[in-house]
Amino acid sequence: MDNRDTLIWLTSIEGVSIKTIDILEKHFGELSFLWSIDSKEIMSIKEINDKTKYNIIRNRNDLYYENLLKKISDCKASVITYYDEDYPSGLRFINDCPKVLYVKGKLLHEDATAIAIVGARKSTVYGRWVAEKITCELAKLGITLVSGMAKGIDTQVHVSSLISKARTIAVLGCGVDVVYPRSNRELYNRIQDNGCIISEFPLGTQPLPYNFPQRNRIISGLSLGVVVVEATEKSGSLITAHHAMEQGKDVFAVPGNINSIFSRGTNLLIKDGAKLVMSVEDIIEEIPCLLERYSNLNVKAEIDYNQFSDDEVKILKCISEKPIHCDLITYRTGINIIELNSILTILEMKGVIKQLPGRIYTIR
Repeated sequence: MDNRDTLIWLTSIEGVSIKTIDILEKHFGELSFLWSIDSKEIMSIKEINDKTKYNIIRNRNDLYYENLLKKISDCKASVITYYDEDYPSGLRFINDCPKVLYVKGKLLHEDATAIAIVGARKSTVYGRWVAEKITCELAKLGITLVSGMAKGIDTQVHVSSLISKARTIAVLGCGVDVVYPRSNRELYNRIQDNGCIISEFPLGTQPLPYNFPQRNRIISGLSLGVVVVEATEKSGSLITAHHAMEQGKDVFAVPGNINSIFSRGTNLLIKDGAKLVMSVEDIIEEIPCLLERYSNLNVKAEIDYNQFSDDEVKILKCISEKPIHCDLITYRTGINIIELNSILTILEMKGVIKQLPGRIYTIR
């Protein structure tokens, strides 16, 4: 058993934390010494509580380790440790960097160029529209999108990434073999085909509340910057933003209605110095490698109005400003509601616009 094997074994034992491993590494020099050292030597370490030390000694056998490897293999996961060359560079130097990462799917070198987009679980139609828009525009640059697979904004980010055929990473607050929320099982499976599911927690770990603030440092660590779309004042998304600040990453926030509880967190972030996001360019211009990609690809495409009728052009120009309700479209364009509905249907069929819940329309 070398240091890598020992590390995988240790992190699966109840009570063993990152701090515990640091203490053991400092005490023994080599983690692998744990397999041959006398139990009394382990029990003599005062900085570790007795229960954790007993757990280490009790599970210090080949059968335990073989069963652990079998569990990892059975769930089709892989393991990356901080001893490995392919350990994500963005995580290696953060505070309390995860010693072990369990991965379902594939983590690629290109995933180092990533942006995290996070937000409220109880998101609004506006918030989901913004998340989709930013995700799809970043996807055009070949950027990997990172989020936490929670309901609301996170789910929208992953779904939009997959639709755009961009890579996406979901960082979980449970084991990679646990689907949470359960309603995202299909999404969980699809992400593995064009990205990966990642967790530092051992297999079988349930989604306990205190796991999520801990996992948020990994979301920010894997990314060049963090975009917060919607957040309440006590949202976990703000924890991700604060981790990003500590890690020296760029933090972006989408402004919202001052009367909305889902915008109080993002508005406060802006007040505290986060970059206000009104378009994807606001993100790109702060990160040199993204700005270079954007300039090279010239992704900013304009609608060719020559292929549309006069009434269609009126409607498209109205919708292109922002998502808008059909009643407001008819008011601003002067087009009869019956005729408007017909034109909107045609534009949807042409793939130029799409309908959001509540008869709200936006440009695709």
